[in-house]
Amino acid sequence: MSVVLRTVVVVRPLPFADPGTPPLRGPLTLLLWLARKQLRVLLVAMFFGVLSFTCSAFQPFLLGRIIDSASASGLDRTTWTWAAVMMGVGIVWIASNAIGHRWDITAWMHAAFRTSQLVTRTVVRSGHNITKELPTGEVVSSVANDTMRIGEVFGIAAQTIGSVATYGIVVVLMLNQSVTLGLVIALGLPVVAAILALLVKPLQKHQKNQRDAQGRLTTLGADTVSGLRILRGIGGEKVFTGRYQDQSQKVRQAGVAVAGTQSILDALQVLLPGLFIALVVYLGAAEAVAGRISTGQLVAFYGYASFLSWPVHLLVQSVNVVTKAHVAAGKVVKVLQVVPATGAEASTAEMPPAGVPLVDETTGVTLRPGRVVALVSADPDESAQVAVRMGRFDDDAETGTPVTLGGVRLADLDKAELRERIVVADATPALFSGRLAGELDVRGSADAEALLRAMHIADAHDVLESLPDGIEGEIPEKGRSLSGGQRQRVALARALLTDPEVLVLIEPTSAVDAHTEARIAQRLTQWRRGRTTLIVTASPLVLDHVDDVIFLDDGAVVTHGTHRELLDLPTNAPGGREAARYRRVVGRSLDDDLDAELDELLGGTNAGSTNAGSTNGGTTNAGEGGKA
Repeated sequence: MSVVLRTVVVVRPLPFADPGTPPLRGPLTLLLWLARKQLRVLLVAMFFGVLSFTCSAFQPFLLGRIIDSASASGLDRTTWTWAAVMMGVGIVWIASNAIGHRWDITAWMHAAFRTSQLVTRTVVRSGHNITKELPTGEVVSSVANDTMRIGEVFGIAAQTIGSVATYGIVVVLMLNQSVTLGLVIALGLPVVAAILALLVKPLQKHQKNQRDAQGRLTTLGADTVSGLRILRGIGGEKVFTGRYQDQSQKVRQAGVAVAGTQSILDALQVLLPGLFIALVVYLGAAEAVAGRISTGQLVAFYGYASFLSWPVHLLVQSVNVVTKAHVAAGKVVKVLQVVPATGAEASTAEMPPAGVPLVDETTGVTLRPGRVVALVSADPDESAQVAVRMGRFDDDAETGTPVTLGGVRLADLDKAELRERIVVADATPALFSGRLAGELDVRGSADAEALLRAMHIADAHDVLESLPDGIEGEIPEKGRSLSGGQRQRVALARALLTDPEVLVLIEPTSAVDAHTEARIAQRLTQWRRGRTTLIVTASPLVLDHVDDVIFLDDGAVVTHGTHRELLDLPTNAPGGREAARYRRVVGRSLDDDLDAELDELLGGTNAGSTNAGSTNGGTTNAGEGGKA
């Protein structure tokens, strides 16, 4: 007979499905809101905190009873009864400590995770506004440090409440046995706590300075790392290294200031309660010699004084933790106050049905349902701006240049649903660290076959071959182990896997060589045939495969047709002048591609990875793919 052992694992609901919407009037309102959101957890933690400290507070009282009983009548039944009570209270004390600690950690994690989710959600929704409002370092520090400090408040809250409650219990017990000693403890410990609290304000000031300096250092470090290649190109490494060193010294100096104040506070937390205990023991001994208290009561009073030094220490520690949390909450509130570039989440209009045209009202660019269309412009930035507007990335900037879906402005539609229906892939690929499969399947719905098919369409087989585990292989931060062309093709495969109703691709092949581009163009247009697709490009290799080409000139659509029709249209025919301008734009792109291939044949730049000298559609390809 085999015995099967099963372990039951209780999974905590973290992260939260919805972290909520906090008030942003200030750091205190944020902390109170977090407390309300986990009120049940805090109440349970406080119950065990009060129970644990109460059991601890009664230990000196019970010990004194045992000593007095043993002194009066030896180890009789009364003495053993008090000993049994003390053991029972000790067991409850141990159990409440163990259970209470779990609830303390739960409260800490709930607050920290909820705050982290709020910051992350704001960053995701805010778009480019987050970097306009705050330095990158501030945002990073909010997630890495501030959320943890906020969580510490709720992790220590139950113990603080428990220590304050038991302080009152101990004072009552002592007053019942000796009014003099009871008053000394009742009035003396608050004085000790008040003296220690005087150091909290300067400590808070030093902590804020350190937090600000650390945020600036993180920002400087992130900027330096992201621009390292450019710095090396212009010989600026030493300058930025010097700046980083200077800022590091400022952080160190701020840390030393914090440590100096903290060390004084820590020393006084030991010294003042110690002197107070010595005073209580001296007065208690005098009371015992005078016969006003018994030996057991003297032992109990010493135990009370020793016990109460811990609540005082904990209270000062709590003030320190609350101070740090208040500073951290202020930083988090600044992040949460950033208004998303695409406005509120709620919609003001009903979502149009599928199969309706997407129209840029300013230029007249219209995407008919089920058509694969290319957008060409003499100014690559102009065509890229049209494509970006179709993804609704900045409501304020696009107020005067509206885009409509089925006649409804994108700014009036539900943003989450709009993101499902319209996907815009930028010219500059942004990759993250992790499994390649996870990097590709951003919606979590693709199987292995779909992943490989997308990589095939993007002609990214060489990426799979370069990773030891293929599609399950790990790619480093920003995909730095891949060439510019490889990163661009991985980003293209990722966009294809979203399989949206409308897919907008901005220069998807600008960082690859002509042969690779031809294969991608054929596979891409075949795969998206019958689904609305816009490709911003001036490459003839792509234009020759699309259903229609829209030519944009001076901010308006001047002509459209197939690539062959626009090439063959005589100049003296209707629309011939516009077609001639189109041919000049496309011809320039073709010449640039030919120059790049010639450079490669002559031993120049590897077009598949860097294409440092080529342009595609007027966009310079500098290793990572040009952004129009």
